[in-house]
Amino acid sequence: MKQLGSARVTWWPWLAELVVVLWVSLGASALVALLRLLDRLTIDRPLADQTATIVGSATPDRPLLDLAFQLAGIVIALGPVALVWYLLRRSGEGMAGLGLDGTRPGRDAARGLALAVLVGGVGLLFYLVAFELGLSVRITAVTAEAFWWTTPLLIAEALQNAIVEEVIILGYFLHRSGQAGVPATAAVVAAALVRGTFHLYQGFGGFIGNLVMGLLFGYLFLRWKRTGPFIIAHFAIDAVAFVGYFALRDSVDWLP
Repeated sequence: MKQLGSARVTWWPWLAELVVVLWVSLGASALVALLRLLDRLTIDRPLADQTATIVGSATPDRPLLDLAFQLAGIVIALGPVALVWYLLRRSGEGMAGLGLDGTRPGRDAARGLALAVLVGGVGLLFYLVAFELGLSVRITAVTAEAFWWTTPLLIAEALQNAIVEEVIILGYFLHRSGQAGVPATAAVVAAALVRGTFHLYQGFGGFIGNLVMGLLFGYLFLRWKRTGPFIIAHFAIDAVAFVGYFALRDSVDWLP
């Protein structure tokens, strides 16, 4: 009985903490995305005839208020990351427990940019194929109007996406899962499934593509033990997608 009680004390707090963090962040997003997919599948229109916007306008007729909405959205989305920072600090680990310590900036950047080129290129190709097969909605990355702040805002959106997803669903998820005694392979698969699920609003293509990316990122995280390269990779992919789409949306006719 003592051994059983000791084991329970060892793994239970980490697993409970992980569930709560997911509950208020990407786990909740995954549930909403699943419901959005069910909505898309139950209307009389194919997925390829539907559209998903990643960065849109809240009040397009009032630009400054729209900017305030966008900035507020970024700040609110970073709340769960602040919670992760607090929990890791309270446990005595700090963000260094996720490999976020600034000790290897050159290596982290090189790995991140290499991953961005690989994943970004394959991801674009996969999206085009998935769209042609009717597995994906049409992704309208940016619908915001052009103002002097639009490009910096898109870059900030990309950075927020990268920090939230990679800190929570990669570094923190795998770190706490390991402390809870979850086998590494099972943890990587579970994290990848959550990542894929909260992209279901894009259709099955978004789910499959992000599931595969999650498996790759999880495998590499277990080898490198650093979250930085994946934040850099994710940021680079999203920044190029957002800014590139915004700059070329009226002049590129081959991109759905």
